[in-house]
Amino acid sequence: MLVTTKEMLLDAKKNHYGVGAFNVENLEFVMAVLAAAEETKSPVIMQTTPGTVKSAGLDYFYGMVAAAAARTEVPVALHLDHGDGFERCMQAMHTGYTSVMIDGSHVPYEENIATTAPVARVGAAMGIPVEAELGKVGGKEDDGPAVEGENPYTDPDEAVEFVERTGCTSLAIGVGTAHGVYHGTPHIQQDVVCEIASKLDIPLVLHGTSGVPDEQVAEAIKNGISKVNYATELRQAYTKGFMAYMAENPECFDPKKPAKWGMAEITKIVKIRMENLGSVGRA
Repeated sequence: MLVTTKEMLLDAKKNHYGVGAFNVENLEFVMAVLAAAEETKSPVIMQTTPGTVKSAGLDYFYGMVAAAAARTEVPVALHLDHGDGFERCMQAMHTGYTSVMIDGSHVPYEENIATTAPVARVGAAMGIPVEAELGKVGGKEDDGPAVEGENPYTDPDEAVEFVERTGCTSLAIGVGTAHGVYHGTPHIQQDVVCEIASKLDIPLVLHGTSGVPDEQVAEAIKNGISKVNYATELRQAYTKGFMAYMAENPECFDPKKPAKWGMAEITKIVKIRMENLGSVGRA
């Protein structure tokens, strides 16, 4: 069933587990992520970035995820990841997305508030949760600019004021992670997670989690993270499976066959992540 992220994230916060939010690129990704959620009986968030949406359209992705949700008993939410402006978020809401993120993290603090607050007001009126971001998650997300050389950590006191002034229902925080492929081992600044969690009542979100050691993610959840995003490693898993099939069967011209291998790799990694998040059996 297609639901909003409100109840699933509040339950995760209350019971100290994480809900996985997995970026889906096409039908095969949707089916593979759903298979993992069903096998583990986990709530799941499927999300798309503006760059992904440009490849097909909000309506295509809504149609695929809504169809998947209608086939299952596990809670499924459809989330706009890194919404790049008021108009995009409104389009997603009116298309049927059950959660949106407005990303004003690349602009100064006051401008971020001015960007976030109108989306949060409309979301509140429509009953749709709105995620925002404060601080800098490094690397390069989607078509956005790379974030390098800036203080990567969210200021806890600023976070309190930001939530009060914007009305966002969840907050992505900068704690040392980065989007894309890591070069070296990433490190989550757990004391920052703890301090922000002690000051805010809304669920906290961890971005840039692909490649972060499981034990660090588990500790961050214990310290207050409720939603955990994965994108890069799903792309890597699918490509690995697809290419492995083609290497063994170079004459194959039926895309469904290598796609099945790619889907199996996604399902495998998503199940591992759900187990680490503690979401197994929480559907």
